[in-house]
Amino acid sequence: MSQISYYFCAMLKVNNIIFSYSQDKTIHNSSFTIEKGSNLAIIGESGCGKSTILKLIYGLYDLDEGEIFWDEIAVLGPKYYLIPGMDFMKYLAQDFDLMPFISVAENVGKYLSNIYKDKKQQRIQELLEIVEMTEYSQVKAKYLSGGQMQRVALARVLALEPELLLLDEPFSHIDNFRKNSLRRKLFAYTKERKITTIIATHDSTDVLSFTDEVLVMKAGQIVQRGKPESIYKNPTSKYIGSLFGDINEITIDGVNHLLYPHQLRITTESTFKVIVNQCFFRGNNYLIEANYGNQLVYFENQSNIELKKEVSLELVK
Repeated sequence: MSQISYYFCAMLKVNNIIFSYSQDKTIHNSSFTIEKGSNLAIIGESGCGKSTILKLIYGLYDLDEGEIFWDEIAVLGPKYYLIPGMDFMKYLAQDFDLMPFISVAENVGKYLSNIYKDKKQQRIQELLEIVEMTEYSQVKAKYLSGGQMQRVALARVLALEPELLLLDEPFSHIDNFRKNSLRRKLFAYTKERKITTIIATHDSTDVLSFTDEVLVMKAGQIVQRGKPESIYKNPTSKYIGSLFGDINEITIDGVNHLLYPHQLRITTESTFKVIVNQCFFRGNNYLIEANYGNQLVYFENQSNIELKKEVSLELVK
């Protein structure tokens, strides 16, 4: 590949990295690449290493082994830089790091040039509109709620249009009714500006609707990677499937199945018979918990079912 085409296809390369906070390894021999302008989600249970991966990519820690490159630039840690972190990246941690005694607008514009003040104010306004915080522009950060602070922090990391954006649970403090709108605006913006984005999250909505690829971690290791739809439909373990919601691991007629509740439905007659334990109303349907021998099974139904009733189930193709 020529130098010109390689530059155009700029990418992040994480090669065989190993890292530990103490004697026990936190990240085990992990490798992946991501092309410029793509969105990658890292998901997994708490403590699996997804936040640590972001910090290593940003250069906050020194690797035990391996290497990280953005194009041909090596990402190096505190041993090499007095102030850790790479200028062409922005990292949004879970502590937000806002300045409490200045306004929302001043926080967002802190690192923007003052040479052209009109353009600076226009840029601040644009960013506040993305995170739906324009009405709070003159409010001091210390008076904001946790969710509002998180939205301001998002605007601030976008301000300088980094080449690579690292987001650690970026919507965790934001009200559910606002999350979807904010996600749409944020990821539309990063796609339009071709900002490569890596998001560490536990929220399957972040993953399924807004990312190009998913990297699943468990105990510091990458256990599956692929397109969101592919991983959702073909999880290689119950652990992976459970990251997207309730999932059954059941043996039917000697065959082991990983099935989401919507993949089971009541039928008039089958050998797959269960006894209903509980019913949970979920708005558009009910989640039914039942026993299949000594196995717990969850399936969906449009109406409530009498407890202790036996019903027949079939798999939905």
